[in-house]
Amino acid sequence: MLTVDFSRFPLAPGDRVLDLGCGAGRHAFECYRRGAQVVALDQNGEEIREVAKWFAAMKEAGEAPAGATATAMEGDALALPFPDESFDVVIISEVMEHIPDDKGVLAEMVRVLRPGGRIAVTVPRYGPEKVCWALSDAYHEVEGGHIRIYRADELLAKMREAGLRPYGSHHAHALHSPYWWLKCAFGVDNDKALPVRAYHKLLVWDIMKKPLATRVAEQALNPLIGKSFVAYATKPHLPRAEAEADAT
Repeated sequence: MLTVDFSRFPLAPGDRVLDLGCGAGRHAFECYRRGAQVVALDQNGEEIREVAKWFAAMKEAGEAPAGATATAMEGDALALPFPDESFDVVIISEVMEHIPDDKGVLAEMVRVLRPGGRIAVTVPRYGPEKVCWALSDAYHEVEGGHIRIYRADELLAKMREAGLRPYGSHHAHALHSPYWWLKCAFGVDNDKALPVRAYHKLLVWDIMKKPLATRVAEQALNPLIGKSFVAYATKPHLPRAEAEADAT
């Protein structure tokens, strides 16, 4: 299940991609399939080991084209172990809501992104997230949990402040909002509640089969209750005068 829409966020074979806070690796895997040179980074060592296993399995199965590369590594989003301008593309999906110093993370992403490069940021959307917080303290008051809820204009303003130039946005995963409302209502850790189990089966069926009816329904509902807000931006090239000044 991808949150980034690659029709709005073009990726070329050979692009150097950083999937920052990659988690289970869903976006990193897609970039690898598209021929990119991917680095999947996360602070969770257990997840990184699983991502590395999947990268190896994909290579063995021939799922990635010739020239594509994939590396999984542990790392700190606030101190990325890469030189300036190392990547053509940076993706950070459902991560910034967990990090106290979100401006620091944005600064690091901008540092390692080359001028003209592209960045995709996804966070939980304000409205559906507020419902989750209202229904359950356990949803967000946990170690490593969500510490803030972004309004779209707030996130875009922080991206601009970091030196990025947003060029597009959308909402995604409308069908997942009711699932999380049910989870919060019946207990975040209570997967046995009948409404939660029934809705989960629906989501799995939708992800596996991609039936037209649910695809159309989600597209119609995304502007209303999409679970995620997705923003795309570029890192501008320095104006010539500023670039010459930096070089002296």
